[in-house]
Amino acid sequence: MDDPFMPLMFRWSRSVAVLAGSLALLPGHELVAAEPPADADPRAGRGFIATPVSSDVEDQRVLGLFAGLRVADVSDGLDAVGLPNTGLMDAAIRPLWRDTEHYRHRFVGVAVTARYVPTQLPRVGPSKTEDYDRWVSAWYTTRSPEPFVPLLRPGSALVIEDAPQADVGSIGSNNIMSWKLRGCVGVVTSATARDTDEIVTEKIPLYFRHPGRGIRPGRNEIESVNRPVVVGGVTVIPGDIIVADGDGVAVVPRARAEEVARYARKILEGDKQGRRELYKKLEIPTDDSVQ
Repeated sequence: MDDPFMPLMFRWSRSVAVLAGSLALLPGHELVAAEPPADADPRAGRGFIATPVSSDVEDQRVLGLFAGLRVADVSDGLDAVGLPNTGLMDAAIRPLWRDTEHYRHRFVGVAVTARYVPTQLPRVGPSKTEDYDRWVSAWYTTRSPEPFVPLLRPGSALVIEDAPQADVGSIGSNNIMSWKLRGCVGVVTSATARDTDEIVTEKIPLYFRHPGRGIRPGRNEIESVNRPVVVGGVTVIPGDIIVADGDGVAVVPRARAEEVARYARKILEGDKQGRRELYKKLEIPTDDSVQ
């Protein structure tokens, strides 16, 4: 989303303060939703699914287990551990672009999540351009910022649940590059993105439902960061492993990641070996898919 009205430092400082106030450190170095005070009004709401936090070292170790694995291999791995059809997103969540020579559209990452919801607030009425610009700036700052940005690090996969019916381009050619700069390896959304021609040129992996044209103001608001989201019919919990390629997107629960990767690796290596032999018989030059 190419727009000048999103002060980055404000987003970072605000989101860090929010996270610090809503999470508590427990033994084992795991951050979970803090218990509300005993006198808290239950009508204020609370979350019931913990948000686990792992170290960068552990994340990289698990990502190494999934290096090069395809969605098909991971699907077989999910079947093998008793999770058939639980981690495969709706096929309508598809890659914006594909590279069938070097497969740069594929990625494996650790989920960082964000949820935007449709706004209940009215749009700004007829006004002068400068008044409209102030309204847009205020909306980006207070209602639809990007408080997930400080959580992005090398190996992150940003997973966004967005307002399903809003024609809104929460993802665009500018901010998707800023996320990549922080280490994000790919983006998955339940909804839309804009500036899609430029994102194809930038070759940043993006999996989405269809293009969206509008900006966020008047269309959506941020609801939560690093809490469970639902994208393509699949629940994604922060820290889950995201695998994406031309077949779509697979979500591997972090607790089952190692055993899924182990079985998926066996499937991949067997497939490569079989196809290498067929390549020889058919006199087809080898390519990246059988290396």
